[in-house]
Amino acid sequence: MDDQNKNLILATVLSFLVILGWYTFFPPPEPVPTVDPVATETSAENGTAGAPAVGSTAAADATATAQAAEAEAPSAPRIDIDTPRLSGSISLQGGRIDDLSLKDYRVAIDAEAAIVKMLSPVGEPGAYYALYGWAPAAGLSADAVPGANTIWQAQGTGILTPETPVTMTWDNGAGLTFSRTIAVDTDYMFSVTQSVANNSGAPVALAPYGTLARHGEPADLKNFFILHEGAISMTDGTLSETKYGNMPDLDVNEREGVPAEVFQVEANGWVGFTDHYWMSTLIPAGGQSFRSIAKYDERRDIYQTDIVLPTMTVASGQSSEVTSQLFAGAKEWSTIRAYEADGVDGYINSIDWGWFFFLTKPIFWLLHNLNQIIGNMGVSIIVLTLIIKAILFPLAYKSYVSMAKMKELQPQMEELKKKAGDDRQAVQKGMMELYKKEKVNPAAGCLPILMQIPIFFSLYKVIFVTFELRQAPFFGPFQDLSMPDPTSIMNVYGLLPWGAPEPGTLMATVFIGILPLLLGISMFLQQKLNPAPTDPTQQMIFAWMPWVFMFMLGGFASGLVVYWIANNTITFTQQYLIMRSQGYTPDIFGNIKSGFKKTPKTDEK
Repeated sequence: MDDQNKNLILATVLSFLVILGWYTFFPPPEPVPTVDPVATETSAENGTAGAPAVGSTAAADATATAQAAEAEAPSAPRIDIDTPRLSGSISLQGGRIDDLSLKDYRVAIDAEAAIVKMLSPVGEPGAYYALYGWAPAAGLSADAVPGANTIWQAQGTGILTPETPVTMTWDNGAGLTFSRTIAVDTDYMFSVTQSVANNSGAPVALAPYGTLARHGEPADLKNFFILHEGAISMTDGTLSETKYGNMPDLDVNEREGVPAEVFQVEANGWVGFTDHYWMSTLIPAGGQSFRSIAKYDERRDIYQTDIVLPTMTVASGQSSEVTSQLFAGAKEWSTIRAYEADGVDGYINSIDWGWFFFLTKPIFWLLHNLNQIIGNMGVSIIVLTLIIKAILFPLAYKSYVSMAKMKELQPQMEELKKKAGDDRQAVQKGMMELYKKEKVNPAAGCLPILMQIPIFFSLYKVIFVTFELRQAPFFGPFQDLSMPDPTSIMNVYGLLPWGAPEPGTLMATVFIGILPLLLGISMFLQQKLNPAPTDPTQQMIFAWMPWVFMFMLGGFASGLVVYWIANNTITFTQQYLIMRSQGYTPDIFGNIKSGFKKTPKTDEK
């Protein structure tokens, strides 16, 4: 078998095995939870440390755990939310942020489609909401602090906007007055300030907490190996990810009583849930220690994350307050990066960059900036391909020069095979001597393909995972580059107004779109730069390879197929020109014509 063709087949097969098998066979290890020390305690009197309250940490955890389970469908009045990018309301029952929609985004490309619903109250399908409160300690009863169903009193009649925070209060009738002030910025970040004033005549100890609760898995869960969906947290610089499907398999935590992952955060961190394009996270103030908890209540099918801050001792006549943040919105790179710059530690890593983050991050940065300049994501992908090929050009040049020299040596190699007959060892030895004499590296031809493996996978990750590719248009029928090609022979490749078969179905796999067809043609033409191998098995493999990959990639995101077509076209041009510069002119039409001839039979002995 021709060494060059062996290398090409091997490199191509390796490329797709690595792409499709990497995350399946080599998943990232689950992080080991840190030892859970007892939370420290602070005092509100003169800013000094107070004595630890017996059982205060366990009580705080138990209270936070119970809130989502006890939450009833809200029936109390609401405070409206109206910002440039958000709409919704806050229920005065529990002071829950449980009704939130994203004004800028719709569930489909159709202009009449509903806007994306981020949070939903109990009683609606897929209830998803944020709760805040205080866990009692040092003799306080559960009735002495506000809970999930406490009815708060709104101060004033305002609407929550970036310019007008809202405040609600609750008096427990025993000397403790609780207040909660909620502010929001012009994007997706809420600031929640909880305060307590103690006029009970005795010191009290209690711990502030925040909870995100989700009833059941999200309806649009992808469950795809390349994408993380589920709990996500940052613990003093360490990222932890647990998929929804794996949360029931967590070890049962003694304090929580349910499967849970618990971390003690010393200074900086956050915890929440991430989906394909949307995310909600609880973020304590920078430098604040807290307990980070992610858990699953199987009895009620509730996924939950909590932040439990250290217990505070508030002297009589004193007050105390604590502020934390809640992010609930789209995973926009520029927005999340801005929040990280404002002090949210490691927040850019909430985007699922994967194992090849050292490639996916710069590739996305370049693609994003190209799109900012060009204004068309499809064209930006093509320009990105040109830049990548330019960077790899020195390697490609050496490779194609080596391939041209290999073609010049073809007559000598055939003569060597005839002389050696069936002595394969003599053939291999003779070829190695010939390569050494002519200074040819037979492995150089597959180096550009091997270099494409991590680049292809990283670009696939970028196109599939990042929010900026969602509903990104190219031209004509290609209005969402994160989705498979929407054209098919059934709608005359986009000329007729109706849609193609549903992606993922057998019909869509068979009746592929125009982009996969162009991909197959580009692979076919690139293959025809070289004569067909003489071996019948190789001929069959090479004849089918472009069309097999055409169907394999037909269901991939169309943005990735655009990249692959551009890559093949540029590679074809580079290889043709370089090989001509070395004195070898590929006979493309002759090679195509010979491919239609009947495969020669092997000699019978």
